[in-house]
Formats: sequence, structure tokens, C-alpha cells
Amino acid sequence: MSNLGYTEKVLDHFRNPRNPGRIEDADVTTKVGSAACGDMVQLYMKVNPDTEVIDDIKFESFGCAANIASTSVTTELAKGKTLEEAKNVHFKDVVEELGGLPKQKVHCAKLATSGLKAAIMKYEAKKGKRAVDEDFVRRMMTGVLDPAKGLNIVAAKRVDLIEVEGKRVRVVLSKELDPETRATMAEDVAAALSGLDLEVSIE
Repeated sequence: MSNLGYTEKVLDHFRNPRNPGRIEDADVTTKVGSAACGDMVQLYMKVNPDTEVIDDIKFESFGCAANIASTSVTTELAKGKTLEEAKNVHFKDVVEELGGLPKQKVHCAKLATSGLKAAIMKYEAKKGKRAVDEDFVRRMMTGVLDPAKGLNIVAAKRVDLIEVEGKRVRVVLSKELDPETRATMAEDVAAALSGLDLEVSIE
């Protein structure tokens, strides 16, 4: 263990991350976390339409060593798997692969795997294999964090209303938010739902 409580494997993935960068013609991109909270992950994914195998997956990460290492391992565990197989990548698998994480850094593994699950859900929605309903929108928004509480905005009760009617999605954020936080959250919600053929309004 290093003096930060990181294993050699964490430090290796931090210094030499696997699959870093972006895929310009990605089938789907997702962003989870918040730069304001210190940890944010953007995932890019290419899927073989015939086999549903993840042919390529890359990431950009803004955060600590644990965040970068967790996302690096998550992409390794997902690459070459089918979407169904990749759905089973659990944050505990990531922690185990890294030889452990300090307790206060386990949320990094959760963030990375939630990004992967969001990417898979988004891909399925784009292909018409998953309905875009209130549950889908809610799950997409679990990647949007409230910097004040360090929780996703659904758990932090920052969303007053979600309405889905066909391709129209309406999200009403909490009236208690200050204008700056509201603007940041609205931007993150729009990003979470980007790439889908939807008409999104955020109030």
C-alpha cells in the first residue's frame, strides 16, 4: 500500500490508464459526476450492431487517482463483452481488480460503473430496445450530482417533477436551488439526455 492507502495496481492504472481519450464517432457518450464535486467521468462507446459486443470504449476523467484508476478498470472489464455481460460489471468487481480502495474512495468505483450502465441504457434507448419513460429519465439523472450534498440529484431530492410524453421530456428542478447551481444542474441534465431523439425542457 502507498502512503495514500492506494495499492500498486491503483497507482499503475492512474499513471498508465487503459483506454483513455475519446471516440469521435462513438455510438453513445455519457457523463456522470460533477467537476464541482471533484469527480467526473465521460465515457465513449462503440458497439457492434450485429453482435452487441462493445468493440471500443474510452474515457475522459476529471478527478483523483482512484477515479481515474476505477474508470480505467471499468473500461477494461467492459471491452469485448456483450452489452448483457457488461451490465453485470459491478463496482465491487472494480474494487477487487484494483486490490482494494480506501473506504472514502469506493464511490469512484460506483461512479465509473454507473457511467457504464448509463451508456448501455442510452444505447438501448437509441436502438429502440428500451422505452424512454420516467424511470429511464430518472436513472439517467442519477449520474448528475448535487455539489452541495455530494449525492445524485434524484437522491438529493433536487427534482420536483419528471414528465415524459412521447419524445418530449420535461424536468422541473427544485425551487430551492440558487440560480448558479440550477444552471449547472440544468446543463448536466441536458448532457445526460443528449444524443437521444428527444425534445428536452428543463425548468
